Amino acid sequence: MGRDLRASSPLILEQCMAAVAVKGLVPVDCGEVPTPALALYAMQHGSGSVMVTGSHIPADRNGVKFYRPDGEIDKSDEMDIATRAAEEPRLSYDRPVSARNDIRAELMADYANRYIGMLGHQALSGLKIGVYEHSTVLRDVLGDVLESAGATVVRLGRSTAFIPVDTEAVSDEVQAQIREWTHVHGLDALASADGDGDRPLLADETGTCLRGDLLGLLTARLLEADAVVTPITSNSGIEIQLAARVWRTRVGSPFVIEAMSAARKAGFGRIIGFEANGGVLTASAFQFGEAYLAPLPTRDSMLPILATLGAARRAGVSLSRLADSFDLPVAASGLIRALPTQTSQALIARLTNDSAERGAFCEPFGQVASLDLTDGLRMCFLDGTILHLRPSGNAPEMRVYVEAEDAPGSAKLVQGGIERVLAWTAAA
Repeated sequence: MGRDLRASSPLILEQCMAAVAVKGLVPVDCGEVPTPALALYAMQHGSGSVMVTGSHIPADRNGVKFYRPDGEIDKSDEMDIATRAAEEPRLSYDRPVSARNDIRAELMADYANRYIGMLGHQALSGLKIGVYEHSTVLRDVLGDVLESAGATVVRLGRSTAFIPVDTEAVSDEVQAQIREWTHVHGLDALASADGDGDRPLLADETGTCLRGDLLGLLTARLLEADAVVTPITSNSGIEIQLAARVWRTRVGSPFVIEAMSAARKAGFGRIIGFEANGGVLTASAFQFGEAYLAPLPTRDSMLPILATLGAARRAGVSLSRLADSFDLPVAASGLIRALPTQTSQALIARLTNDSAERGAFCEPFGQVASLDLTDGLRMCFLDGTILHLRPSGNAPEMRVYVEAEDAPGSAKLVQGGIERVLAWTAAA
């Protein structure tokens, strides 16, 4: 059982440990650890695991992630948990005795050793890489692994207070800070992750944050995956860039894991999943360099960071030139905070079911050519641009995903989409 650095996480972890003890199991307190490291260690020891974290969302919210001994729970498990939770009596739990015994050091060493040697011990020699530490539980091991590959690491922005960093919709404030650090320190790249370390952030030598789905694409290519699973929100040009079978799913790791299982049953042997937030999952083993990567069917941020840096080194180019070498539509995303889920869902229903209202909503953007209702409302326009509205599954927020021909066009479409949603929900 592990936790992130939120102020509420220690108490919630104690409550979870007490509940586990009441059920006759032994709670092992692993302390402050990344979610993928906890899941990996538990799987290696045939144990279930629990991670207390709210991931990237604000500090005043929190949550719990559950893992079976074979990996992350699926959608049927979620339904079973919800049913049983409603039936459980409300009990006052005594604080349990921790079975910690320095397990955190062993767990973190196992996670680091998974990646040390993946690129070679001098593969990143000559590169100066910043690590934005903030309050992510990945901060120490990320810097250590980069140094093991020969990089000069500059550790930046460490915080004692929890800072929510959304790697899928990096705030203007965080982006400005990254650009300043990159310029002041002469960085070749800057790496970081969200609160629990399962979503990567990687910026190039100009301080520009690379899209998470590009990190996933680069990882799949470097590891020569023959099957790739990614949500509908990932860049629409991915299929063209991969010599692999591609499955599209709803947003959320349980859906990605379900499709990866289908790929395994279909006979594929090199299976990778990734989300638009950059988290990469593996359903099969990969040998790369000196590293043996056992299957890890949960989001991980270390693999895509290393894979992308390694791909740039192999190509002999900077991260910005590597990103520009892909002929992909320019994707961008935005986030509308404090928008009640019920309000978001009502707007999606109106725009989906009423073509006249949808046409009026989309009037500034063009004529809708097709709809995709896989997850939220994805509207493709006649000129090839895309506007995708999706209520968040874990917070009162709506994400706005877009694709356009160029960066100014995508930025304009994100802003226009956000303004349109706010205006239409305010008038409802």
